[in-house]
Amino acid sequence: MEQHGQEPETGPMERRAKIVWIVFAAIAVFYLWTEHRAHLLGVLPFLLVLACPLMHVFMHGGHGHGEGDRKHRDEEANK
Repeated sequence: MEQHGQEPETGPMERRAKIVWIVFAAIAVFYLWTEHRAHLLGVLPFLLVLACPLMHVFMHGGHGHGEGDRKHRDEEANK
C-alpha cells in the first residue's frame, strides 16, 4: 500500500525511457548547434550593439535623478 507523501518507485523501463530521452535531447542539441552555429554566432555583434542602449536605459534608474534638489531643499527647510 502506498503512503501519502511517498513517491512511487520508478521501474526499470521508466528509468530507461528517461535515459533515452536525455540521450535523444543531447543528440538533437548537438546537431542544432553544429548546423546553426554560423547563424547564432553571426548575430552576437548585433546583440552587443543592442545591449548598449538597453543597459543605458535600465541602469540609470539608480542614480536618483532629481532627488538631489529635493534633499537640498529639505535640508534648507530644517535649518
